[in-house]
Amino acid sequence: MLYLGELAALVTAFLWSGTSIAFTEASTRVGSVAVNITRLMLALVYLSATILLLKLDLEITFSQITFLGLSGLVGLVFGDGFLFKSFQHIGARLSMLIMSLAPPISAILAYFFLGELISFWEILGILVTILGIAIVVLQKQENPYSKYKISRIGILYAFLGAVGQGIGLILAKFAFNQGEINGFVATFYRMIPAIIVLFPLTILIQKSVNPFKVYIKNSKAFLYTIVGSIIGPYLGITFSLIAIANTYVGIAATIMATVPVIMLPLVKYYYREKLSLLSILGAFIAVGGIGILFLAK
Repeated sequence: MLYLGELAALVTAFLWSGTSIAFTEASTRVGSVAVNITRLMLALVYLSATILLLKLDLEITFSQITFLGLSGLVGLVFGDGFLFKSFQHIGARLSMLIMSLAPPISAILAYFFLGELISFWEILGILVTILGIAIVVLQKQENPYSKYKISRIGILYAFLGAVGQGIGLILAKFAFNQGEINGFVATFYRMIPAIIVLFPLTILIQKSVNPFKVYIKNSKAFLYTIVGSIIGPYLGITFSLIAIANTYVGIAATIMATVPVIMLPLVKYYYREKLSLLSILGAFIAVGGIGILFLAK
């Protein structure tokens, strides 16, 4: 199907935009640590049910399983872990801006390790999209009472998050290059090692308290986590893998990085925030960059 990878990446960006609101609502009620591990375990249940109902073939090569597992560890454990740390130090605005480095990191790594050559117009599309994202994120004013300040350690954490995301996509692409894999099956194999590593870490961080007990006193947080895990780790990650399997990693990563732009109307509707002219301008520029990527095909 023409543009399958690009369309899957765009769907991913919309899904991640929705899940960010759901997880924000859940995290403010029970904390990000509990939400982080719960979202993955719920997604694993959805994936298992999907695979059983659709009778999907789980038989892929050991090499493919290895690359997908490593992708999960690097992307979901290393990358997301440092991203959450950067939120704590420098806030979401600056963290998301630095995370916009993930597409060029992915494109550079794909050039050296996968031999993916990107045309002039595709490079232009990537740069224009990143410019639009940067305009949206940079102009967003922090709460005047915010505790977040620009710090070297926070910037480092965000950069490591971007590196983790970029490397995670490359490792997954290695698996897809070795043979066809269903997106749900790929997400299943990518998620298992991440949960195996994250669960004991979560118990240690929570000081031996079961992270799921926090939901007993807050059912609304659990509802938000259920919704977020469906549209995020379950569908979002699956579509992101479909995207990199059907287009260049750098292009897929760029389109998926438009989450801050797509969130603008969601934030306006859900939180009743006013949108500035710069936000709207940045959104149009980012959409224009995506258009260039589609036309460059």
